[in-house]
Amino acid sequence: MTAAGINLRPVSKKEKRRQFLKSQGVWWARLLPGLLLTLIFKYGSRFGIVIAFEDFNYAKGGFLGHKWVGLDNFIYVFQLSGFLQSVKNTLIRQAWKVSLGIIVPLVLALLINEVGKKWFSKFVQTTFFLPFFLSWVILGGVINQIFSYNGIINAVGSFFGAEKVLFLTDNRFFRTIRIITDVWKGRGYNRVIFLAALIGIDQSLYEAAEIDGANRLQRVLHITLPGIRPMVVRLSTLSLSGLLNGNFDQIYILYNPLVYQTGDIIDTFIYRISFSGKRQMDVGAAIGLLKSLLSILLIGSTYFVAYKKFDYRIF
Repeated sequence: MTAAGINLRPVSKKEKRRQFLKSQGVWWARLLPGLLLTLIFKYGSRFGIVIAFEDFNYAKGGFLGHKWVGLDNFIYVFQLSGFLQSVKNTLIRQAWKVSLGIIVPLVLALLINEVGKKWFSKFVQTTFFLPFFLSWVILGGVINQIFSYNGIINAVGSFFGAEKVLFLTDNRFFRTIRIITDVWKGRGYNRVIFLAALIGIDQSLYEAAEIDGANRLQRVLHITLPGIRPMVVRLSTLSLSGLLNGNFDQIYILYNPLVYQTGDIIDTFIYRISFSGKRQMDVGAAIGLLKSLLSILLIGSTYFVAYKKFDYRIF
């Protein structure tokens, strides 16, 4: 039946399904490959945690069919001489990384924001952000050359009468080098975020403060910093949630057995246990599961503190 040329006939479920597939089917077809890959490789691999509770036979392979040992692998982990040292190294490194990863970009963003020359500001931003796009494979070679026995640092030191040092094989210097190089490479990202937050501050507040006689430092302390406080809290919280992620690629490229004492982190320790020597993948899986559980605890606690103390919701 029609009225004024409009079809009033009820649409069947089959017809609705056909219309939906016609209008949305193309988009779902494009989404399906990525969705399947995510389900298989991101979540399907999670079933591998069962290895942590088995006496895994590397030659046999597979997740199932191995002898069940319960918590024996976890007990064995704490008996390993290098495990607690790797945890200590990870926490020390990440504590410095999180702290400097907020302070350094914040200071740089404040300084760039105060620069009057646009061309100079853009030049500085590009210069500081460029290392973020470079791979650690490239930067590792550069850093090795700089801190090598015949590198720039030793050349300058020799000029002033200092003895040459193998920095990347000395536990006294290795931790400092990896923290500084990591901050140098990765802090450009946070600096861009802070600059975006600074742009969002109402400029009329600065004009009013200047009329009232406030100097530049007072404007920064009483307008700029309170204005970007929410972003500082968000970035700090997100950084704390990754406290146990030690940047495996940087450490693996730069370190060597001579600096395991200060260079070995949880990720590299898992790699050495699982893929070298006896290839104890069951023990490596147990360490990885412990790390994941601790990370979940850290994420939950940091989000809780951010909500209770600052009334900020991350998600």
